[in-house]
Formats: sequence, C-alpha cells, structure tokens
Amino acid sequence: MPPAAPITGIEQLREREPLNALLASREGAIEGARFDRDELTLEIRREAIAEVCEFLRHHEQFGFLADVTCTDWYPEEPRFHVVYSLLSHARKLRVRLKVKVAGADARVPALTPMWPAADYFEREVFDLFGVRFEGHPYLRRIQMPDDWQGHPLRKDYPVEGYR
Repeated sequence: MPPAAPITGIEQLREREPLNALLASREGAIEGARFDRDELTLEIRREAIAEVCEFLRHHEQFGFLADVTCTDWYPEEPRFHVVYSLLSHARKLRVRLKVKVAGADARVPALTPMWPAADYFEREVFDLFGVRFEGHPYLRRIQMPDDWQGHPLRKDYPVEGYR
C-alpha cells in the first residue's frame, strides 16, 4: 500500500500538536508546515529558531534534541536547510524544524546554550557546510583539519578537492 499523500500548509495542519501550540503563542515564527509519513516538519524563520525551541522544550516537553543536520540545495536560494529533530519522551511525539538559510548569509543562532548536546552537531554542520552558529562557545572544525580549505559537503565543492 503506497503512503498517503503529504499534507502541506499551516491551515490544513492547524490542529496538529505542537503546531497548534506554536500558532497560539508564536504564529509569526512559522513559515510553513508539512505532514508526511507520520512526521511533522515545521519551517521556522531563522531569527525565531531559538525562541521556538525554547518554547517547545519548556512548554511542550520536547526535551531531547536528537539531531542537527543540513542539506545544500545549490543553486537554489535559500541554499541551505538546517534541520533540527526534536523528541518528546513524555508525549511520544517527534517534530522536525527546518530553517532555510541563504548561501551569502549562512548563519543561524546556536542552540548549544539550551541543549549542550547540540555542540558537536553544530560543529559538524559548520565544518562540512560552512553554516555559522552564532553564540556557539567553541565553533571550530571537528572532522576536517584546521587548515582545510572549503566545506566538503557543499554541492559546489570540487569532487577531488581544491588543488
């Protein structure tokens, strides 16, 4: 049996938790929503990601940051999508938050002060994609040598590296 068609748009998903709670308190922070294969993805404005995460952590019981990753959609703009996966053990819910970031201004607020586990995830995204996390206490390369040129998971990075 094929999966059900995705549901897109904030209005169609207004009753889903935690979207409903976010709309009641921070409606301007949400740019879009999608429910596909039993997973809710919310597009959040870059400036609001820390505030939204703080709300979800303290008011909606999403206390576990499972992952921070990134995708490069070069040559499209906004080029990068920084993706946060949150889990509520108490409510048995997952939510994915996505922040779209322009290639010329690849920066987002760091969540390391809120979730210390974000430290290495944010360093990895910085190292491999070049997205800067503002307010990160120790933002430096984690996998590549310190003198490495470029960010190897960018789609415009040469396959054989810079020579």
